[in-house]
Amino acid sequence: MVDTRRGDRVGEFRGVAGPYWSLRPISGGTEWEAEPEHVRLASLTELLSAKTARENARSRGEVA
Repeated sequence: MVDTRRGDRVGEFRGVAGPYWSLRPISGGTEWEAEPEHVRLASLTELLSAKTARENARSRGEVA
């Protein structure tokens, strides 16, 4: 999912919290809440970019 209100931040859908959707960064980390009207499906390019960034961070020892 892409949160267009937060600079096209890519995250995984985690659930619904009241009127908001909970998203979590692909690379792990703190979830955030997004307004559903500002969320769209991520393109394959956006998903690949986010997953590549995660693997690069993991290779540098920044994430588990």
